[in-house]
Amino acid sequence: MDINGLIEQYGYAALVIGSVAEGETITLLGGVIAHQGLLRFPLVVAAVALGGMIGDQLLYFLGLRFGPTLLQRFSKHRKKIRRAQRLIQRHPYLFVIGTRFMYGFRIIGPILIGASRLPPKIFLPLNILGAIAWALIFTTLGYLGGEVIGPWLHNLDQHVKHWAWLILVVGAVIAVRIWLKRRDDKRE
Repeated sequence: MDINGLIEQYGYAALVIGSVAEGETITLLGGVIAHQGLLRFPLVVAAVALGGMIGDQLLYFLGLRFGPTLLQRFSKHRKKIRRAQRLIQRHPYLFVIGTRFMYGFRIIGPILIGASRLPPKIFLPLNILGAIAWALIFTTLGYLGGEVIGPWLHNLDQHVKHWAWLILVVGAVIAVRIWLKRRDDKRE
């Protein structure tokens, strides 16, 4: 079976699993794959939203159950944690939806929310809403990236084309993360 057949057969499941573990890169790749016509865009959005929601829900429950113990592991980030806890107290709804968009809070954000004892009946619907918004935005970015670069890659060998996409998207994500990290370091 060729790579396209594997993507068509297992792509949605891979997107759910991948977005539980690592979000933006997988979501962008899902958008690129949808642009290539191997997967359907609405189902890619649904798959990565489901995976992102599951991942954040698990981290929330970890924070709810083991919050103080887990937060001790991040002692060098105590200042950022205190600032985040104040934001959770002042604007819990915005923080739950926005945490997946905040650089550096993808993992610790849901743990902090759980540790703050925000009730599950409030967290769950906000988590679903945030996951859908996040999935739609990043899948669309991947899709548009496929639209812009697609014509250049049209004549390349099929295998080279897939590797080029992967390298390009991963490189772009890494570059954005480095830039955001440096920007945050300059602020401190």
